[in-house]
Amino acid sequence: MIKSSIDKATGFEKRFENIDTVVFENSLGASKAVAEEIAALIRVKQSQKQPCVLGLATGSTPKGLYAELVRLHKEEGLSFKNVISFNLDEYYPMQPDSVHSYVRFMNELLFKHVDILPENVHIPDGTLTKAEISEYCNDYEAKIKALGGIDLQILGIGGNGHIGFNESGSLQNSRTRLVALDHITRVAASNDFGGLDKTPRTAITLGVKKIMEAKRVILMAWGEGKSNIIKAAAEGPVTNLVPASFLQEHTNSVFVMDKSAASKLTRINTPWLVEKIEWTEKMTRKAVLGLALKLKKPILMLTDADYIENGMSDLLADSGPAYDININIFNNVQHTITGWPGGKPNADDSKRPERAEPAKKRVLIFSPHPDDDIISMGGTFKRLQEQGHDVHVAYQTSGNIAVADDEAVRFASFVCDYNEKFGIKSNEAHAIYKKAIKFIKTKKDSEIDISEVRHIKGLIRKGEARATAHFVGLKDENIHFMELPFYETGTIEKKPIGEADVQITMDLIEKIKPHQIYAAGDLADPHGTHKVCLDAIFEAVKRLKPKAFMKDCWLWLYRGAWQEWGIDEIEMAVPMSPGQVLEKRNGIFKHQSQKDGVVFQGSDSREFWQRAEDRNRETAELYHQLGLAHYAAMEAFVRWEY
Repeated sequence: MIKSSIDKATGFEKRFENIDTVVFENSLGASKAVAEEIAALIRVKQSQKQPCVLGLATGSTPKGLYAELVRLHKEEGLSFKNVISFNLDEYYPMQPDSVHSYVRFMNELLFKHVDILPENVHIPDGTLTKAEISEYCNDYEAKIKALGGIDLQILGIGGNGHIGFNESGSLQNSRTRLVALDHITRVAASNDFGGLDKTPRTAITLGVKKIMEAKRVILMAWGEGKSNIIKAAAEGPVTNLVPASFLQEHTNSVFVMDKSAASKLTRINTPWLVEKIEWTEKMTRKAVLGLALKLKKPILMLTDADYIENGMSDLLADSGPAYDININIFNNVQHTITGWPGGKPNADDSKRPERAEPAKKRVLIFSPHPDDDIISMGGTFKRLQEQGHDVHVAYQTSGNIAVADDEAVRFASFVCDYNEKFGIKSNEAHAIYKKAIKFIKTKKDSEIDISEVRHIKGLIRKGEARATAHFVGLKDENIHFMELPFYETGTIEKKPIGEADVQITMDLIEKIKPHQIYAAGDLADPHGTHKVCLDAIFEAVKRLKPKAFMKDCWLWLYRGAWQEWGIDEIEMAVPMSPGQVLEKRNGIFKHQSQKDGVVFQGSDSREFWQRAEDRNRETAELYHQLGLAHYAAMEAFVRWEY
């Protein structure tokens, strides 16, 4: 039950929060706790011979919840026969069999796996004419009212604070209606639709008023990408600019989060402002660097008064004066900087992030998608190769869903034209390319790419990845295409990590026996490809740990084009000169299918090379602001202890 889980999961004073919050270690544990509460409610209602009215949400956030509810049904006999469900929203217009439809989403993730009665399922109808919508919405609300209201409403939260599709600006008394989608919402959804131009502009949503009338509301949020809006909704004022903040006025609501989504809450981000803490080395570094950046002062310029006036007098009393603390943190940060990511041979490595020996290391760089290596650590990648290490790169997935249809048609047409020119139309490859072109040109919203199309899109990305690796200086035998099975579904929705994924990863690590592993630690989306790929690596490393070669293997995590490690987290920073920045850009340009408005642009309109350069420059600027050397750019890494 959530109520008891709150007591277990929180031990902090919440004076800055205006709503009940509970933080779990990860989204899996949180989803299970929410599922337990739903199951308990269903069973109580069954014992009372009453219907259980649930308000359900879609999107990536509740996927784990629905998986657990399915498990409870199949393994523990939880029946849904007394459940009546009302979904929050649906895109408009939208056919129910479309791969983007919430009807299809709910059926595939929950309804077809449990014994809920079809007549008890209610999802807004995206096939209505506009003239029919108003009356339909009134009837939708009337059905809820006739049942006595929603017993428990599940919510996610949008990047702009929307709940359902009640966008920023929605009023607290807003009714169920057709709404225009905010640009931020459409950009976030564009990943699923294959581009912003294909993303709906309108949707039907349950109104805020009906959400607020629910007897119990649970808002769930996972990942760092939600951390800023969670802080605003939980700690900020009640405002229609952040519709989720309305829940502060609900008498029985709770925010359920993983640690990443909760990371900006005051009690977690700056706990010394909330209660007395133990000043560990890690916490001291976080506080001092945050103070220096807040005051726009170099570390060595901070004074006793700065500490006292910003809630850090306890630290001053424990470890002061400020001069001594400043020197310690300055040296600590300075020691993270190295131009030798593989270790500097014949050098004192006691204050360097990497070992000097062996001078020539075997290095294995894992890249979840075919371009994460060059985008996220291209400068370090090239430097490792140039400094004489035995560098291998492993592309964990094909990345085929990130290739636009017209790019695949262009590639396939080129091959067909070549075959036809030289009279080889009858071969098997020619038939595959012809079939792919025909499919794409008649493709419907309800269809996913056939295997031939996925194969062609995968070939495009594989060729680009190989070109990048050659650009860095790798030979073909050091380039590995893993094609992990979890990814190959043809849809945005991937399979969970499987034994085959782990075994393939283990086999490669054991074959190379690396001294260094680099892996993508960008977990803003806990359901994304990076997360599954990293889980496969973690599990593989865990199983291989008893092997002798693993005693000399260090695991370094980089981050993708979406975000960077916090300045207080960085354990190795590799500086780049202006020339090296340009080299990295040229490496990224090898991925031609990912330029000029790619499929998964996200909420950032910049191209990936621009994001990478800006992010690397910003990291270097932070070091400079703290009073350290000024570089053109820096790539950052955190070591994972296993």
